[in-house]
Amino acid sequence: MHTSLFRRYSFLFLLLVWAGVISAQQPAPAPPGGSAPIDIIHADSLSIKKADDSTTLTILVGNVVMKQGATTFKCDRCVRNDRTRTFEAWGNVHINDSDTTNIYSGHLRYLTDKQIAYLDKNVKLTDGHATLTTPDMEYNMTTNIATYKNGGKVVNDKTVITSKEAFYYTDIKDVYFKKNVFVNDPGYKITTDSLLYNTENRIARFIALTHIKDSTNATMDTRDGYYNLKNGDAQFGQRPLINDGKGVTVEADKVSLDKGFAKAEGNAVVIDTIRKTTIIGNLIYQNRVTEAVLATLKPLMIIKQGEDSIFITADTLFSAKLTDLYVVSPALGGDSIRVKPDTLNQAPPDSLGTNAVAVAPGNNTEIVAKDSATVKPVAIAANKNVAEKPVKQEAKPGKGAKAPPLVAKNIKAIPLPSSVDPEHKAAVRDSIPGKAITDVPEALEKTINNPAAIPKTPGKAAPASKNQAANDSTNRYFEAFHHVKIYSDSLQAVCDSLFYSFKDSIFRLYQDPVVWGKASQITGDTIMLHTKNKQINRFEAYKRGFMINHIEDQAYNQVKATRLDGYFTNGNMDSVRAKGSAECIYYVQDADSSYIGVNQTTSDILDAYFWDKELKKVVLRSQATGTLYPIKDKSPDEMRLKDFRWREAERPRSKYDLMQ
Repeated sequence: MHTSLFRRYSFLFLLLVWAGVISAQQPAPAPPGGSAPIDIIHADSLSIKKADDSTTLTILVGNVVMKQGATTFKCDRCVRNDRTRTFEAWGNVHINDSDTTNIYSGHLRYLTDKQIAYLDKNVKLTDGHATLTTPDMEYNMTTNIATYKNGGKVVNDKTVITSKEAFYYTDIKDVYFKKNVFVNDPGYKITTDSLLYNTENRIARFIALTHIKDSTNATMDTRDGYYNLKNGDAQFGQRPLINDGKGVTVEADKVSLDKGFAKAEGNAVVIDTIRKTTIIGNLIYQNRVTEAVLATLKPLMIIKQGEDSIFITADTLFSAKLTDLYVVSPALGGDSIRVKPDTLNQAPPDSLGTNAVAVAPGNNTEIVAKDSATVKPVAIAANKNVAEKPVKQEAKPGKGAKAPPLVAKNIKAIPLPSSVDPEHKAAVRDSIPGKAITDVPEALEKTINNPAAIPKTPGKAAPASKNQAANDSTNRYFEAFHHVKIYSDSLQAVCDSLFYSFKDSIFRLYQDPVVWGKASQITGDTIMLHTKNKQINRFEAYKRGFMINHIEDQAYNQVKATRLDGYFTNGNMDSVRAKGSAECIYYVQDADSSYIGVNQTTSDILDAYFWDKELKKVVLRSQATGTLYPIKDKSPDEMRLKDFRWREAERPRSKYDLMQ
């Protein structure tokens, strides 16, 4: 009787236990929100514990595997609370979400209904593109958003991004970093407060003030834009500032970087602190490899020269390294021109071997020079106290002496574009080391796509000299094309094209150039302006050189010759030498500065001297003839040399006129 009863109750107990186990393994009822239930796939052991009258805990231990929809949970140990619809997991926690996102941690608390996971202890998330690590993290299975707020790190290939907070949108691979954001990449370092980054295409988007530094020490500061850390393409908005680390800064409304180009648009400003130059334009391109710069859409260049800066404007401005423009012969040891020091500045006024013919005040008789050239009354100096200053000129060697090699013979011809006219070519070759580039955009394109395509001198090139090293401030030139205008307080000019080398500090003006200095105008087929200590030192006007000095009303002093060489002192005209069929019309004054006549002379060589910015004396040298007319016999309109053109209307009156 008792044995039979014991067997009956034992069977009933086993049946109840089995029912409990089966019940624990069944899917929990779907919650009101409609989220999927948690299925237990595997556990080495399972037990049920009743915590109180309304709470039953399911305890799973050993290789635990559970699943909810497309999400799989694995851990060493798990406790599930069916009443609160939560579970906690410990040890080797692993979440696989839709076979794309894997999350690892030491501890997990999961809300079954809301499908939100709270993880801590060495949390790591991977999605096949990047790895996120953080002390603790929240992950929403519904929105696929991972969040950390106590510091974290995202590693994407060789890029490492750290921040205080972040939101990782795993389905679209976007990460929104906040607070103390730092991007450490082999090519870039980025510091900001907020940043959007895509782990798939490796594009960083800027939404706050951002500082970028690349491997060449170039820096960029921006508040808007993007940067592709894979290929270096970028775009910056809201007036970014770019510093190349070599003394050049770029600022504009928008800057784009693409395939070796930097493109600045909208009120762009390029400042070169080494060479003291500034380029302003609405569109500026820069070759980031060769550092060539092209500016257009009303560009303006400013060359700082103390208080008297030079302003230059044209349709197009182009600047690049001299070493990219030409390569010199090895025989020259790296220099394109060898000039004996000061040979152009130390010759006596009569070094040409001719006899100066000058007329002192009150002298109105014929003078016969040693070469039997008859000279009629010529220019009369207005002031006896005016000392004759020697005109600086090329030294001619004495008998038996060897002339210094002004230009090395080993320089080979530089290839020029076929579109340049022959006179222009000749002027360019005469002004080595520069050459004019008529098609600037094409030239810039060549320097970017194929630096080797830059015209080079034939033959084996010599190594660049120290003066042409990459960090040499003189290893630079710039060119201006079409409608060129130049303004400074002491000098103004217009021409069609211009070349300037920082190595020799010479402005080369081509195609109908005009230069004005105070009351004087200089023209010629080609004009070269030499600067020294950042001031105009001398000029050369080639082929049909013509200098006009305005006196008053329609009266002009005029000097004309095949070539004019002028010299300045402290920015003011000092003297001019006219060589080759020189002609002169000069208004003569007496000691009281009253005009008493007008002198018309011709000579092979003629020197004009200035005092207090006005023409005061003319000295004729070699083959000189002249006629002095009483002032009443000649009207100003009659006293005009051939090809006389007073072009004052073209003269820029201020730096603001350049932009008209």
